[in-house]
Amino acid sequence: MAVVIRALGRQPNDAEVQSMINEVDSEGNGSIVATEFCNVILRKMRDTNHEDELREAFRIFDKDNNGYITTTELKNVFTSLGVKLSDDELEELVREYDLDQDNHINYEEFVNMMTMR
Repeated sequence: MAVVIRALGRQPNDAEVQSMINEVDSEGNGSIVATEFCNVILRKMRDTNHEDELREAFRIFDKDNNGYITTTELKNVFTSLGVKLSDDELEELVREYDLDQDNHINYEEFVNMMTMR
């Protein structure tokens, strides 16, 4: 998780990462499942309004640099981080923030997702 948060422009130390995990660890077992992981990332990104950080985060997800994030790209990012999301979870995540219902997340939708309070 620390790798993702650092890639998104934050520099948490180990204690801060553990604190983030504890915030969303619904089972209290010291580890988090995919949905809890997503919640941590979204919470940390919602703390930023910096355009450069949001653009960098979008670039990390938009691997083919075509201007939008697909479920496949989401899956690849989470898989590379050791987080397994089911196809249903990925599709639900896209559906929730895909305002124009084109089955992918464009930059504007991404910013909306990351900065919603």
